[in-house]
Amino acid sequence: MTSFTQTAWQANLPLFETTRDMPFNRELAEGVLPPEKFRHYIIQDAHYLEGFARSLAFVAAKGWDADHIVQFAKAAEVTIIVERELHADYFERFGVSPQDFASAELSQVCNHYVSYLQATCAQAPFEVGLAALLPCFWIYREVGRAIHESAATNNSYSAWIETYAGEDFSEAVDAVIATLDSVAARCSARSIERMHLAYRRSAQLEWMFWDSADRLESWPL
Repeated sequence: MTSFTQTAWQANLPLFETTRDMPFNRELAEGVLPPEKFRHYIIQDAHYLEGFARSLAFVAAKGWDADHIVQFAKAAEVTIIVERELHADYFERFGVSPQDFASAELSQVCNHYVSYLQATCAQAPFEVGLAALLPCFWIYREVGRAIHESAATNNSYSAWIETYAGEDFSEAVDAVIATLDSVAARCSARSIERMHLAYRRSAQLEWMFWDSADRLESWPL
């Protein structure tokens, strides 16, 4: 029997492939992404990851058992730690001061994505929130792997590439996939339908997030 995650991945494969091959990620792999685009990206990513960690905490509180609570509370903690370490390095390298970050508003897409995740994880059942969180884990890993395989030598963005193509992150992704499949096996057909909708919406927002950095998106007014 095909698992929930296998079905979701195959149903959204064209969306993933479009995300993997978008100009921002190709230029990142080649090491030719304009610094101002990466600067925009890391500022928004730091804002996003804080919201993502809060969403993980919501899901942890709704876990069906103690192992779920531990898994996702720990994931929230690790998200904050990784965000601080990765972005502190890149903020310094790309000239982003603490004041620059604090004064930078969430972009339209970042605001939408964070608001969607937090609302879903806070208001929807555990399984639906978990499905909404999975694309950030899974798509990031697969995009990171693809970039790593084709990355130019002496790439100035190598730390980002190594983080999301590394074994530690991959193991965390596998653990989330396993938990979601275990949970989905005990869900009703209606819950499964809601989970697929939540997964797809987040997968769409993943593409939109990178696209917004590529366009240096700002609020129109």
